[in-house]
Amino acid sequence: MNDKLKATLIDGKPKPLANYPHIKRAGDYLFVSGTSSRKADNSFAGVEVDSDGRVSLDIKEQTRAVIENIESTLRSADAGLEDLVELSCFLISMDDFPGFNEIYNEFFDHTGPARTTIAVHQLPLPHLLVEIKAIAYKPL
Repeated sequence: MNDKLKATLIDGKPKPLANYPHIKRAGDYLFVSGTSSRKADNSFAGVEVDSDGRVSLDIKEQTRAVIENIESTLRSADAGLEDLVELSCFLISMDDFPGFNEIYNEFFDHTGPARTTIAVHQLPLPHLLVEIKAIAYKPL
């Protein structure tokens, strides 16, 4: 097997919605596929449905879950958040930007990864407010 180019599906993570890996190593770089707050059982952090069917979405809880999901994905490759070099962040609404940044800043300071955040029309699954894809540098 080529250790310099390796795609990995991780046990205990939600199955990707198409044929792509959770993480792919290319030499010294790790590419984490777009990550949401989806759990292995296909429920979502930051989504509450009350007895009347009303849906409540929490950007802070979803952001925390996304970053923690990225962290556990990186651990599968013996890496961590400190190895991140770039994040691409997708929000459904820029109205969520302050809450997103509040939680983001709990994980990273100004020495953290380069970051771009954009608003998108929608994400692949209902009730998602945020998705992040990541690139990390972790030499073999």
